Amino acid sequence: MTYDATGRLLLTPVDREAPARGRRLRALGLGLRPERAFDLFAARLAHVTGAPYAMVNFIDENRQFFAGLHTPDGAHHGGDLGAAAAGAGTGARYLARDHGYCPHVVVRRKALVLEDVCDYPRFAGNPVVDEIGIRSYLGAPLLDDRTGLALGTVCVVDTAPRPWGRAGLATIKASAGELMDVVRGRPPV
Repeated sequence: MTYDATGRLLLTPVDREAPARGRRLRALGLGLRPERAFDLFAARLAHVTGAPYAMVNFIDENRQFFAGLHTPDGAHHGGDLGAAAAGAGTGARYLARDHGYCPHVVVRRKALVLEDVCDYPRFAGNPVVDEIGIRSYLGAPLLDDRTGLALGTVCVVDTAPRPWGRAGLATIKASAGELMDVVRGRPPV
């Protein structure tokens, strides 16, 4: 667990690689705008996992940006996710860095499975639980093999507890690898 200078438990881990990640994302042209290919990827991920929400999320120094987003109503503003996002309103695709579980995945560089976030005190106190109603999370890091940085995540969430199990873990890890193959194949910016 990580604590601040006063000894208070930090809900979001310290991310010393955020500046380097931000530079890398900008160099790749990622996390700057929504991308249809990432929206389609998120929709397919939601379908495969049966989750109502799926995201391709890039995390820079200041925020999380959903470059790919799937919501139950098909609107790309995020529904409840968009309402809780900083700058809420139509088109909102970002969250503060201290919201959600993707920052944990990026810092750990390992997939995270939370079948019921309320079973974990560290994660149950996250703002997305009360503000959005998130109860389960499944995410994997997007690892840049050139720099070694975790650029963001692919993830799915639900407003009800979900038994993701080993099959879910395998699916989310494979999806992260597949998306990084797409990123590697993009033309340089």
